Amino acid sequence: MISAASRQAAGIPGITPTEEKDGNLPDIVNSGSLHEFLVNLHEKYGPVVSFWFGRRLVVSLGTVDVLKQHINPNKTSDPFETMLKSLLRYQSDSGNVSENLMRKKLYENGVTDSLRSNFALLLKLSEELLDKWLSYPESQHVPLCQHMLGFAMKSVTQMVMGSTFEDEQEVIRFQKNHGTVWSEIGKGFLDGSLDKSTTRKKQYEDALMQLESILKKIIKERKGRNFSEHIFIDSLVQGDLNDQQILEDSMIFSLASCIITAKLCTWAVCFLTTYEEVQKKLYEEIDQVFGKGPVTPEKIEELRYCRQVLCETVRTARLTPVSARLQDIEGKIDKFIIPRETLVLYALGVVLQDPSTWPSPYKFDPERFDDESVAKTFSLLGFSGTQECPELRFAYMVTTVLLSVLVRRLHLLSVEGQVIETKYELVTSSKEEAWITVSKRY
Repeated sequence: MISAASRQAAGIPGITPTEEKDGNLPDIVNSGSLHEFLVNLHEKYGPVVSFWFGRRLVVSLGTVDVLKQHINPNKTSDPFETMLKSLLRYQSDSGNVSENLMRKKLYENGVTDSLRSNFALLLKLSEELLDKWLSYPESQHVPLCQHMLGFAMKSVTQMVMGSTFEDEQEVIRFQKNHGTVWSEIGKGFLDGSLDKSTTRKKQYEDALMQLESILKKIIKERKGRNFSEHIFIDSLVQGDLNDQQILEDSMIFSLASCIITAKLCTWAVCFLTTYEEVQKKLYEEIDQVFGKGPVTPEKIEELRYCRQVLCETVRTARLTPVSARLQDIEGKIDKFIIPRETLVLYALGVVLQDPSTWPSPYKFDPERFDDESVAKTFSLLGFSGTQECPELRFAYMVTTVLLSVLVRRLHLLSVEGQVIETKYELVTSSKEEAWITVSKRY
């Protein structure tokens, strides 16, 4: 039995465990999500707060100032992936610095090379979706979430895992298993009910096993052979990693990039339908950059305003509201000592709405990123620049191509009277389907 005194969190403000075994899990569940729980906690106790996941002390950081003190740019492990690894019960990388740097480089090259090599494919899939939307009568309601998830699954599976996924049936099977796994880990450490339900646990383990066996097969196929198309897995296979590392890294990347890409596409279109002046400005940029010519990788780089729209989408939707780091050595933030082995959460969803960092935080305003210092803060938080997670970098590119293709030909319109409610998990989505309508520009 732990004495009550040792359950006090090293003088860090916050709440004591509600239950001996579950810590504050019941409070989190009652709040609706970890993000909403953290919003309340930081409102009440300030920028550095503590609570308990089960018997484990957790510290959460909720302003740019305290995050600056904790974020170590030399740390190469990505906080979002660290969190996924622990949820999948994968070994967290305790690799040395040079090994982690090598993997970071590998990932970056993997993203760059697979996007470059599969650009034509990405364009083709975007144009297929455009043709589908062009064929609808103007009053038809389009199920945005469903279409974006389908598009993301098709494009990401082929770019990450290759031509196996040219087969529609393979994509459908992957999407089903992905859905099962994500519906469990997507809640984050939140729920704990998986262990209480044997049927759900079995479904989850089966789905994870099926995903792993597809990946193992592909990794085996790609080893020691040259293919005309470079996919993300090739970069891992060509690196100096063992098979288990390749499997875990490709699993994390494919799980996370499918969902991050799908949700970034969904929220971007959502905001464009709501803010007509933003859509108009984006259309003008796309028209100016491409004219009547084709969408090319070189030209895509010139879409500055589009990039700002996507950054503001990530910020306003709080796309990934929480990430985590393990405190490997005792550290200090403000006047508080963070003990070694503490799980440190970055309450990014709280930080992204902080009015002292973002004037009028609830306004969707892509032009706020014209300001150099705003862009710098965003980069520090890992949402752009050198610190951004590879899955997000991938998603930015895929979404940019899709928007270029769609907005060039279509007006994206919101459905009257629809209120979109937000569901905060590891990646933020809408609670219900989001419907839009489209009309032709020409």
